[in-house]
Amino acid sequence: MDTGADQVRLESVREVSVDDLLGRDKVQLDWTTIRAGLLAKTVLVTGGGGSVGVELCRQLAHLELKRLIVFDNSELNLYQAEREIKAKYPKLDCIFLLGDIRDAEAIEFLFEQYHPTHVYHAAAYKHVPILENYLREAVSNNVLGTNLIIDAAARFECETFVLISTDKAVKPSSIMGATKRVAELLCAHKDAQVSTNFITVRFGNVLGSTGSVVPLFRSQIEDGGPVTVTHPDARRYFMTVSEASQLILEASTTGSGGEVFVLDMGEPVNIRYLAEQVIRLSGKTLGRDVQIEYIGLRPGEKLDEELFHSDEDLSRTKHEKLLLSVNPLKGTETVVHAVTRFKDLVRLYDEPAIHSLLKKIIPTLR
Repeated sequence: MDTGADQVRLESVREVSVDDLLGRDKVQLDWTTIRAGLLAKTVLVTGGGGSVGVELCRQLAHLELKRLIVFDNSELNLYQAEREIKAKYPKLDCIFLLGDIRDAEAIEFLFEQYHPTHVYHAAAYKHVPILENYLREAVSNNVLGTNLIIDAAARFECETFVLISTDKAVKPSSIMGATKRVAELLCAHKDAQVSTNFITVRFGNVLGSTGSVVPLFRSQIEDGGPVTVTHPDARRYFMTVSEASQLILEASTTGSGGEVFVLDMGEPVNIRYLAEQVIRLSGKTLGRDVQIEYIGLRPGEKLDEELFHSDEDLSRTKHEKLLLSVNPLKGTETVVHAVTRFKDLVRLYDEPAIHSLLKKIIPTLR
């Protein structure tokens, strides 16, 4: 068995399959506008060591920033991000901070010390099936932690705050999607109250990111299979991590506050088809070398995802691949009043009451 050749083929999956399986051209955005909008700015990226966060930092490092602040609660992620960015961009003024978005004192110190003008909020718990069993942690991090960052950005009069959201926040059935929808509503409410521009960027699954299907499929193929697919009809919107980070930057320099931006990702991709193509690109034959096993939808998952709510008005932007919705403020007052109650319930560890309150705000939650 030629393990070296197998390894080369498997390594090529990350590059080849992403482009081939998107079923569309990769998005290239307006770097001139982005560069002008962020020139000499102090930029904070929360969750800056995660899959999307670190790629966002890579893209930002090319620009002529005053300073880049990378904030993450993972010691390992922060270490790896610092090694890479300092090696590749030695002239960049870059600060790496270990901390948690739920730590009010740490957030206050960060904003008081560094006064970021632009905030990209990528820090979140994102794994749908896991968060179904960790409701308290999901609300504590994705709702209360996000609210702390939102409040700090407003009080310190940041120019722009960009929330990194997900298509799972549209008619959410999962805990993860529901908490991200609440975060969207908190941003919409704050945008109407202060001068800081609060913008939401919503996108689909990021191919190759931590916990996504392609790395899982690759690992399963390396082990000889089977490749596990939740449902033969399950479909998802996909984008590359590079596209995700570029969309975030484009939206931050295009938006004026209160918007939801979404990348036009074409038609959603069938997960079964994705698995078949990853097997093929690995140099294997489906049915002979590797089997597909259907394991059923996991807790919180849907067959199909959507990019917009039915009451959101869609429009095009100057970039043909960037869609815009002006986020309706319906329900934002309820969410703001619920934050105090969420704080009490999280402190009391009262998960049934947390779920009841979350479902009151997000009726589609299972």
